[in-house]
Amino acid sequence: MLLRNKVSLLILFLLTSLFLANSQVQGGGSSPSPPASAANSQTTPASPAPAPASAGQAAVPNASPNTPQDADSSDNGVFVFRKQVEEVVLHATVVDEKQRIVTSLDKGDFNVYEDGHPQTITSFRHEDIPVAMGIVVDNSGSMREKRQKVNAAALNLVRSSNPNDEVFIVNFNDEYYLDQDFTSNINKLKEGLEKIEARGGTALYDAVVASADHLKRDAKLEKKVIFIVTDGEDNESAETLEQAVRRLQADGGPTIYAIGILEGEEHPKHAKRALQIMSERTGGLAFFPKTLDEVDAISRTVAHDIRTQYTIGYKPTTPKNQGGYRQVKVDARSRNYGKLTVRTKSGYYAGSEPASGAQ
Repeated sequence: MLLRNKVSLLILFLLTSLFLANSQVQGGGSSPSPPASAANSQTTPASPAPAPASAGQAAVPNASPNTPQDADSSDNGVFVFRKQVEEVVLHATVVDEKQRIVTSLDKGDFNVYEDGHPQTITSFRHEDIPVAMGIVVDNSGSMREKRQKVNAAALNLVRSSNPNDEVFIVNFNDEYYLDQDFTSNINKLKEGLEKIEARGGTALYDAVVASADHLKRDAKLEKKVIFIVTDGEDNESAETLEQAVRRLQADGGPTIYAIGILEGEEHPKHAKRALQIMSERTGGLAFFPKTLDEVDAISRTVAHDIRTQYTIGYKPTTPKNQGGYRQVKVDARSRNYGKLTVRTKSGYYAGSEPASGAQ
């Protein structure tokens, strides 16, 4: 009887030990397991929707929220420059006394002035930055015999430019037509340029304003350019030259490069003045070749000018939200050079401008 009791106690002890050991294994030896509904749920919390782009800032799809505002990002391999909303960005070409482009300057060699007041440079780059470019070509009746060489020059401009540029084609006569939207595909651009219906008048200012609006609204790249080829004076636009220049000088507006094929033009002085004003106010260049054969070489010069510019950013001492027109001047000095000339936009209108939109 005593032996039986001892055996029973031994069996009870063993069963109790096994039960306690099993409980520890299932419980993980720590805090209790979470409720089954949480532990077994397969639902992943939705990621927060990206914030809309602020005014003056390029939208960057899929950009990390930790990316600095002035950092460079990549959208499917395409360079995208993002800037702070309050920053003014200048694209500047520097030439020496012999009009040779200077490419070896540093940030400390530049001084920026807005309305005569010195500004602190907040960002500085000197590298080949891709651009969003509008090629705006006169399609009026007088251009009929010139379009073949003009089209070839426009395509060579693209071929000589950064391969990540995004380009669109606008042909214009008394109206303007977006014949190819943003692309880097040469064949598509060629097709857009070949949509020739040479007739009617010359609505240059309307075409330029619509192209500037298209760049402002839809370009993913911060740096913007419009390349114009025309052979005559505007005689059809609803916009005036003054209105067109004001739109071009909006904050973040494009640089204008223009070719005026004005030989035989009835009012060459007026046509030349218009192209000079648009280009000079925006930091670009206007060319007036004596023959059509010079156009191709000019297009390559334009590509070189765009690719060798300095990109200078500053936060204006007068906040942008106060609006108004601001004069801009940039000086450059270096012990390695004599007199240097900086070409950039002469000023800008702070704030936004209403958009017209291309057809």
